Parts: sequence; C-alpha cells; structure tokens
Amino acid sequence: MAKGLTRMLIPGFLAIAVFMTGDGFELTFLSKYVVDQGFSSAQASLLFTMYGLVAALAGWSSGVLAEMFGAKRIMLVGAVSWIALHLVFIGVALPSHIYPLMLVSYMLRGMGYPLFIYSFVVLLAQTVDPGRLASAMGWFWTSYSFGIGVFGAYLPAFITPMIGEYYSLWMSLPFSIVGTLICVMLVPNTTNAELESMSTADKLRELSRGVTILKDNRQIAFAAVLRVICNLTLYGFPVIMPLYLATHTNGGGAWFKVTEWSTIWGLLFVVTVFGNVFWGRMGDRFGWMRQMRWWGCWLSALGTLAMYYVPQFFGRNLPLMYLCAVVLGMGISAFVPMGAVFPALEPEHKGAAVSAHNLASGLTTFCGPFIATMLLETVGFAGVCWAYAICYIAGSVVSLGIRPKQPGFDERGRRLAPVGRPSGGVAAMEAATA
Repeated sequence: MAKGLTRMLIPGFLAIAVFMTGDGFELTFLSKYVVDQGFSSAQASLLFTMYGLVAALAGWSSGVLAEMFGAKRIMLVGAVSWIALHLVFIGVALPSHIYPLMLVSYMLRGMGYPLFIYSFVVLLAQTVDPGRLASAMGWFWTSYSFGIGVFGAYLPAFITPMIGEYYSLWMSLPFSIVGTLICVMLVPNTTNAELESMSTADKLRELSRGVTILKDNRQIAFAAVLRVICNLTLYGFPVIMPLYLATHTNGGGAWFKVTEWSTIWGLLFVVTVFGNVFWGRMGDRFGWMRQMRWWGCWLSALGTLAMYYVPQFFGRNLPLMYLCAVVLGMGISAFVPMGAVFPALEPEHKGAAVSAHNLASGLTTFCGPFIATMLLETVGFAGVCWAYAICYIAGSVVSLGIRPKQPGFDERGRRLAPVGRPSGGVAAMEAATA
C-alpha cells in the first residue's frame, strides 16, 4: 500500500472489495434477465434508474451522517439494509413477477451500498494527510473496482452458465455478509467532537449543507457536474450493453454471449484496478485537474464510442472489444482525484464537501441509466452512446472552472517550485500546458 496510509485502513479497503463483489454480481446480466422474464427494456432500465436515484440520496446523506454518528456505524446501517432488501428482491419480488414490488424493493436497496462505501470516504478524509488523499482514493477505488467489477463480473461469468441467473443472484449474499463482518470486527471507529456537541437543529443544518454548498460554492457545483459525468458509462453500460451485444432488442446485434460481455466488462475493471493506483499517484504528482481534463474526459469519450462502433464494423471480435475496455477503463480511472478535489475546495466543511461528492456519485448511478431510459427507444444504442460521449467532452470544458488548492500546486494547477529552488525546466513546461 502507498506510503503514508496507515495499516488500520487496510481492513476497510478489504471490506469494500468483498462487499462490492456481492453488489456487483447482477450488473452484467440483470437487465437481460428481466427482459427474458417478459418485461420491456424500458422497464429493465427503469429499475436501474430508480435504484440510482435512491443511491444519490443515500450518497448525499452519507458524508454528514458519517461525521455525526461515526463512519463505521453508518457503514453498518448501509450493509444491513442492503442485505435485508436484497433478500426481499430475490426471495419475494422476482419470483412473484410483480413489477411494482420488484421496482420498490430494488430501488430501496440502492441506499445500502452508498452508505457503506461513502462513509468510508469520510473516514479517509478524517485520517489521511490531504497531500496523500488522492492516493488514498486511488486505493479506495481500486478496492471498489476489484469488488464490483473484477470479481463481480468474472465470478458470474463462470457461475451463471452452471446455475442460471436467478440462483447467481443468491450467490451475492455471502460476499456482502463477509464484507459486513470485516467492517464490524476490523474497521476503526471515528468520532467528531464538534458535531457531537451540536443540537439536533444544528445537525440538520449541517446535513443540508451537503446540498446548499452547491449554491454557495460555484467550484463545488462545477465539480459535482464533472463527478456526475465521469461515471455515466460505468452505470449506463450495464443497462444497455447486455441488450446491445447479446440480443436483438432495439437493434442489438447479438454478436456475443452474456458471459462474453461479462469478461469484457470485467477486463474494464481489471484495468481500473491498476489505473486507480496509477492515476492517484500521477494526480498527486502532476496535478489533479489537468489529468481529469485531458485524460479522463477524452479517453472516456473515445472508449464509449468504440464500444458501440467496433461490433458494427468488425462484428464478433473479442480482442478489439477487450482493447475498447482497456481504453475506457483508463479513462474512467483517470477521474480518481475527484474524491480529493471536493474537500480541497471546501476545507472548513469537509463533511458537507464529501456529501456533495457523494450526492454527485449517486446521481451518476441515476443519470447513466436515465439517459438510456429516455433515449434508447427513440435514438437507439448509437444515440445513447453519443449522448455519453458528448457529456464527457462537455466535462472537459466544465473542468476549466474547477481550481482546488492542491498541495504543491497553485490554483491554476501548476506545480510550485520547491522552496529554495528557482522555478524552471519541468515547472515551466507544466505552466505552459496548464
């Protein structure tokens, strides 16, 4: 683990990886499974959209709740609610084929994982030196990627052909339970003495600051927009790509099996595992915003369009699809400094800043499927992918208005010369390209 990150954080990263393995089991096949049960692609997409809306609200509240009541306590609230509602979804709602029950139970389950993982982000902000926070967030997103993407994609690819989609959903429970137990036994408790002394009314005002800060701090608002944009395909592609690549629904080509799509999606997350650590270090060394502006936005736009057009022009070509996954994975992981940007923009109210970050993180789980829901049946898969790509390009422009106080850099993202050493050489070159 990166130098400067304490050993007490290791169990938290492990808990995130194990828990999110359970959460990620369904992503590569649930939309197709719901369509196979007789529901429309719009109904399948709506499940993910409403799930994302609840996740956004839970993400918003998690930052300040974790500061008020302790990160570990809120992590456990999220984990227990996820397990309980997952049991309702797979044990009652899916077998009943009652769509309103499916929708309600699945969307409410959306509050579980944001409370679990984003409360841990608060713990990181409380315990890690600001100059190392981007690196710490790199490890956080690496743990997340290992869980939701690598194990969460590859394990179903092997298990689903043997036991089917429905019973694969049950296999997610052991991982979520083990992740919860790791949290119970090994994640440290943290407290905030200032918040503990507040009245209930003051605490509610502090909670609301996670939204009002978007109005009071324009740079936080810009950062929230960019945070929503940066993971659109991460939550939109699990909705549309199983249908586009493995069925003829809405003009899909059925070039690949669902299990092959799982390996493509899993490779993307394998790339992000290494990319998160790589970009975390690069961001701390060379500047957060330039990295996200030029590498994150443009690689993500390129990878998004490639995922659509490669099958159109080359048909069933797994190696080229794997290459697309590598490009998109490197683009998405280049946004890893986002978790450090928000506290740096509002250092006096880190909890509210993290809540704004988490609200935006939740909104991307809503907006990714929402764009698909709104556009899929009118402009098809091509229109949805172009909408995502245009958002990424727009994000590059939005990033120009975000200037966090990154340690070692000025507000324009240019590296400061070391004390006692004249600026020049690399510093001058960096200033010229800022």
